[in-house]
Amino acid sequence: MISIESITAVVKEAAGLMKRDGFAVMQKDSAANLVTSSDIAVQHFLTERLSVLLPGSGFLCEEEDVKELSHEYVWIIDPIDGTANYARGIADCAISVALERAGEVVAGVVYSPWRGELYTAEKGRGACCNGLPIHVAGRDFRDGIICTAMSTYRKEFAKACSDIIFDIFMECNDFRRYGSAAIELCLIAAGYADMYFEMRLHPWDYAAASLILREAGGCICDFDGAHPSLRKASLVLAANSEENLSRLLGNVRNHLPALPY
Repeated sequence: MISIESITAVVKEAAGLMKRDGFAVMQKDSAANLVTSSDIAVQHFLTERLSVLLPGSGFLCEEEDVKELSHEYVWIIDPIDGTANYARGIADCAISVALERAGEVVAGVVYSPWRGELYTAEKGRGACCNGLPIHVAGRDFRDGIICTAMSTYRKEFAKACSDIIFDIFMECNDFRRYGSAAIELCLIAAGYADMYFEMRLHPWDYAAASLILREAGGCICDFDGAHPSLRKASLVLAANSEENLSRLLGNVRNHLPALPY
């Protein structure tokens, strides 16, 4: 398999297309769901260069409905996770690139150039931030900080999210909202945060970061307790320990008898 260093080199080069200004901002299916000309430019660059890096590979990308899945290797790409932040000049945005083989993520890179953080992982080889090994923290539920959101793109789920978040908040230390799932999952991997809940995410939001988190000693699951799908939207829970993850899942199931989509 190709090296994580070669993937990282392409991702870092692509980050040069994340302009500070002078880019166009468009709406997709709602006013909250934005895409910029930088998203499109980064995705085009990544698909072109990664195709050369690994000939014959497929792609699953957020923008322009790119789905080429009938390949042994598939790149799962979010060209800019946290586009709403990026469009406003907020630093919490990142390029997320995962390499999947036969239904399993085997390499992941999350690069947030404005935060100065490069998270990487290869299956079975641990996780790093800026080249240094990282590991989840050992905090219990009571002392933990959870990263979360209110289902921005599907606001019909906001009340359920609010109820779930309220109950978790009453039992944990505090919550945070960064606006980038990839960054938030990596913050758990690095020991800064401890838990995570979002009602509905797509594979490109979490594929790379899920490997980084697991290689750092953390865990992640969907509503059924399985690994979140690499092909469709999922409810996503993550934590620094199986005990905390189980408690999160129990809280969610107290409010949701079934997944609402």
